Amino acid sequence: MDRKGIVEEIVEAPAIAVEKTIEGSVSAVETLKTQKPFKQIKKYWQVLGPGLVTGGADDDNSGVATYSQTGSQYGFQLLWLAAFTFPLMGLVQEMCARIGLVTKRGLAANIRTLFPKWVLLLCATLLFAANSFNIGADLGALAESTRLLWPGANYSLLVIFFAALCLTLQIFFNYRIYSRYLKYLTLLLFSYVLTAFFIRDINWLSVLKSAVLPSVDFSREQVILICGVFGTTISPYLFFWQTSQEVEESLERDGSQEALDKEVITRKQIREMRIDSWSGMFLSNAVMFFIIVVSAAVLFKNGITNIGTAAQAAEALRPLAGNSAYLLFALGMFAVGLLAIPILAGSASYALSEAFGWKEGLRWKLKEAYAFYGVIIFSMVVGVLLNFVGLDPIKALIYSAVANGLIAPVILFLIVKIASNRSVMGSHTNGHFSTALGWLTTAIMTVVGLATIYSIFL
Repeated sequence: MDRKGIVEEIVEAPAIAVEKTIEGSVSAVETLKTQKPFKQIKKYWQVLGPGLVTGGADDDNSGVATYSQTGSQYGFQLLWLAAFTFPLMGLVQEMCARIGLVTKRGLAANIRTLFPKWVLLLCATLLFAANSFNIGADLGALAESTRLLWPGANYSLLVIFFAALCLTLQIFFNYRIYSRYLKYLTLLLFSYVLTAFFIRDINWLSVLKSAVLPSVDFSREQVILICGVFGTTISPYLFFWQTSQEVEESLERDGSQEALDKEVITRKQIREMRIDSWSGMFLSNAVMFFIIVVSAAVLFKNGITNIGTAAQAAEALRPLAGNSAYLLFALGMFAVGLLAIPILAGSASYALSEAFGWKEGLRWKLKEAYAFYGVIIFSMVVGVLLNFVGLDPIKALIYSAVANGLIAPVILFLIVKIASNRSVMGSHTNGHFSTALGWLTTAIMTVVGLATIYSIFL
């Protein structure tokens, strides 16, 4: 070979090597995709939707603050609440999803059909008030989480920016794109899980013991905190959101209300809905579990027992657990803020729109559903203003807890009645076990609501 040929071969060799590497990587990925485990994971991910998003939104920053306080004040003692509330929460949300899937109507529309209108209007109004206070607190927490990741950022501008961002995504983006954004956002909640594995001296034997053996000392403070855990876990806004999202997903698939009304619900659809709902609630309670574990292992152990906000929990973790735990906790706060705020606003709008018979749904454009989007905008504006009138975020959450304590038992009663009504649900009514557990959940939330209001005002 002449000198020129040798030079060309030397020059081309790296390019050929890179090309072969790329071809090999593509081939490896394609081979992986044909493997059964990969296909099963992909199929499982495709089944997930409204249930996963609803479960993720349940861990909003008010919930994070409550779980952080639980761990920091009582260590691992109340860790069993994560397992105890899981079946109750899962059952309720599965009922809501089944109601939406079978009736092709949102929860408020079903309530309006079967019960006096004043019941629905009262519940919807209280829901709007509770959600607006929660939005205000969550916008503040979202701004604070950003300041944890980006020190020096202006709090007021961040509150306005995130409110505008949530409104833009919710109003102007195609529903398919928006629902996919919410779904992928739930993956960031695993940062709370990962935080635990950056803490070296967790006694996992004690964790396991506390997770399965209930322990309560019945002090006034502990009873209030347990009520707070139930209230932030089984929340009314989740009921309305998931029911309506099942309808939205069905309309997205079938293309029109007429085609949807003719659809016969199959066992496969019910099975996939249940997988989605229970997976979402498992995620929610897993996040609760690990937040309590982290707070107990780090804050409680070091004598830090007064946590008022999620941001305080993250800041307290930094000097004790290191930057990695701090940043992962802050990232979780950021993600759940972006996830929960639009769902809080949207659930109230679904309830009010269905109560008054307005055109509702994220599938519509702004000009096609002014009233529906108007409620979303108004609740977001109220949430923003709460951050500028000097309302303490803790007080905002207290007001939200009172409103939720009043309406949660009532709405749960209505949900169980609807889901057990054969004329409404046909062959997809509750079984005896589901009905019994539904009434038990309603009774528990009634006690929780009364205890919450009693503890606040007396």
